[in-house]
Amino acid sequence: MGQAAYLSKHHIIESNYRIGFYVSVPESIRWPVLGVAILAAVVGSQAVITGTFSIIKQCSALGCFPRVKIVHTSSKAHGQIYIPEINWTLMLLCLAVTIGFRDTKRLGNASGLAVITVMLVTTCLMSVVMVVCWHKNLMVAVAFTLFFGFIEGLYFSAALIKFLEGAWVPIALSFIIFTIMYVWHYGTVKKYEFDVQNKVSINWLLGLGHTLGIARVRGIGLIHTELVTGIPAIFSHFVTNLPAFHQVLVFLCVKSVPVPHVRPEERFLVGRVGPKEYHIYRCIARYGYRDIHKDDTEFERDLICSIAEFIRSEPSSAGNSTILFRDPDSAEEKMTVVGTSSSNLNGVTISEAEADSGSLSNMAGASAQAETVTTPDKPRKRVRFRLPESTPTLKAETEEELNELMEARESGMVFIMGHSYMKAKRGSGKLKKMAINYGYEFLRRNSRGPTYALSIPRASTLEVGMAYHV
Repeated sequence: MGQAAYLSKHHIIESNYRIGFYVSVPESIRWPVLGVAILAAVVGSQAVITGTFSIIKQCSALGCFPRVKIVHTSSKAHGQIYIPEINWTLMLLCLAVTIGFRDTKRLGNASGLAVITVMLVTTCLMSVVMVVCWHKNLMVAVAFTLFFGFIEGLYFSAALIKFLEGAWVPIALSFIIFTIMYVWHYGTVKKYEFDVQNKVSINWLLGLGHTLGIARVRGIGLIHTELVTGIPAIFSHFVTNLPAFHQVLVFLCVKSVPVPHVRPEERFLVGRVGPKEYHIYRCIARYGYRDIHKDDTEFERDLICSIAEFIRSEPSSAGNSTILFRDPDSAEEKMTVVGTSSSNLNGVTISEAEADSGSLSNMAGASAQAETVTTPDKPRKRVRFRLPESTPTLKAETEEELNELMEARESGMVFIMGHSYMKAKRGSGKLKKMAINYGYEFLRRNSRGPTYALSIPRASTLEVGMAYHV
């Protein structure tokens, strides 16, 4: 308002279009106003940084942005996060724009177009919210958009006039970010479609027999996959190249769902792949975009307890919450909702102790014991499952399956990670080749792995590579 008043008195000056904000400020208060402006810039920058972190985290959880490192800076407030890569990127962009322009007029043009574009987009999205979420009349939403959109459209058209004088910067940055998000999402969808189309049928697994046609060694093999049904192609690739596999196999799928939080009692979906003697399970771990992933030790404990609880309650699973996944190429998989060990107080819990910490009680009571396994690198440990006191007498096959799981847990867990390399098929268009062969592969190589894989001990990780064309 002060600048407008100054312009109203000095509009005759030939160079009035060069009059900046500080020219209109009286010299006696120019330095105090500069201090207030610096403080306002600090507050505004913090809002921009916080908003950018939040948007990047949610886009990454929904598969629309390459994975980045997300640090939770508060154990109480889940929304307080820090993303180092984005923070450095913002700093470099700010320095580049400031050094490149060296003129507050161009900076103002760029900022003005960015602000009015945000307001215009917000108005359009608000009209969608009014119809879809608030169930308002369509005419009310149209009237709202026309009224505010007309006012903001005038400002937007005025800002576009300054396009060549700095206003092109936010449009160029938005185009670059949009291209990155689109290429990453396109490549992720294509990768998932290939996995779905090339997954192995259950009939192939049944044809191998309960030993999978190879030697079964002690331990748990945790195979990470994006599929919620069927057997991933990476598993058949592994089986045909190595002569041994673990006595217990778990297909683990970690899914980020579009909700803030997933309740701990609904964290896992556990099911069985093949007959019982195969000892193959499927587990789907669901996380909201504001949930904090646990460390590897606590996650392993919750995972094993959820499988043990599924085995214990499977005969009476008709009363539990179940989900059926139907696959035309395989049998229906019945998944049971199982919570974490901390949320399921009436479920199976796990206890690990050193081998010389005393004897363990029998399975018929409150726990089960297994033979101690000695490894050269790790101290000897005994694992036991503690069942609720209200648990009825277990069947022999259920007890045997729990003992098998417990023995495998004592022997250790191996994380099997698949690395796939995508190439565009011959005859594909130039845009698709550029997006898949160069864009997506560049982003995949320079982005972080899945969040659950960051804390996996490298000594217990087995990586399997596979190349395919989409």
